[in-house]
Amino acid sequence: MGSRESALGVAERKQQERAALDYPYPIPVTSAGAKENESIDHIDIVEVATGIFWVRMPMPMALDHINVYLLEDSDGWFLIDTGLNIEMTREIWLKIAQQHFCNLPVKGIICTHFHYDHASLAPWLMEQFDAPLYMTYGEYFTTRALAGSRDAIGSERQKSFYQRHGMSDDLIDKMLTACRRDPFMSHYPPDFNRIREGDTLEIGGRTWHVLIGEGHSPEHACLYCEEDALLIAGDQLLPEISSNVLVSDVEPESEPLSLWLASLEKLMPLKAETLVMPSHGPVFKNLQARVEQLQAHHVNQLDLLRHLATQNIASVNTDFTGYEALRCMFDRPLSPIEQMLAMGETLAHLAWLCRAGELIRKTGEQGVYYYSAPNK
Repeated sequence: MGSRESALGVAERKQQERAALDYPYPIPVTSAGAKENESIDHIDIVEVATGIFWVRMPMPMALDHINVYLLEDSDGWFLIDTGLNIEMTREIWLKIAQQHFCNLPVKGIICTHFHYDHASLAPWLMEQFDAPLYMTYGEYFTTRALAGSRDAIGSERQKSFYQRHGMSDDLIDKMLTACRRDPFMSHYPPDFNRIREGDTLEIGGRTWHVLIGEGHSPEHACLYCEEDALLIAGDQLLPEISSNVLVSDVEPESEPLSLWLASLEKLMPLKAETLVMPSHGPVFKNLQARVEQLQAHHVNQLDLLRHLATQNIASVNTDFTGYEALRCMFDRPLSPIEQMLAMGETLAHLAWLCRAGELIRKTGEQGVYYYSAPNK
């Protein structure tokens, strides 16, 4: 792919990708009344396998939902992920408990990773249901670290990270202002039970194997039941969007794309008939096809940057900054937060190309980084 796809081409490719997957269950609906801020008046709960229930939690943002799952055990329930720490989500959980739990206790809350749509309500759920939390070490302590980082937002060191990659001070200020207004960063659970790669959890007569992925987050946990071919995938395998893989000012010299691609490859040997329960989008089958689609997506993104570097060699253009690469990869209007995520995603792909020897990074005036092909 030497140049950016047209809007028509993107729509056609998305349609083809969707057609390659199988969606065996209707999407559950959770809705409020007709007026803004009215109470929840309808909650669908879809049973996707015996004792496994799918609920969709609304979110007031561009990504407008998260899927959570309820696992029925012989004497209680396990909850997979939490939804946002907002009043609407708390109300949904209370209604689910009242209507569906049959007076049985919540035995555990399992958070796939630290992102706040997955974990920010964990402290409330732990207290409300007197239930323990299960997370990996890397995800739990990332949650705690971020909760204490609000005062560091906008530090000179953080600003310099974005300045080095060619962003203007005005755009940086807009991004950091949006971060300061984030209402969810301060919430973290007080304690947890650690889960690791290779651990097993016995729930509802099934053995769930913990599979760890990297790249999207430090130590993301998926749960796989081999016998019944069931995968609770979190954000490691989504059917309609690609998970954000980014470099941030916290780990500025990281190269997470290799970790992400390796984590995708780990899912390929799972049974072909596996039912995938993702955190966003519908439950689906044909796991291997979706892995291949996501791999192709990142190849296409890398090709855009290869093409940018090749164009520069053949023209009078100067070497390019990370921000110029961002504008090559993302050609739609972006909010300040989306700009921050897109910058991180762009840097992840640039880091991969530098590690592979396909690009080199130089330091120019005022410490700004510039990228080019090695033979320039």
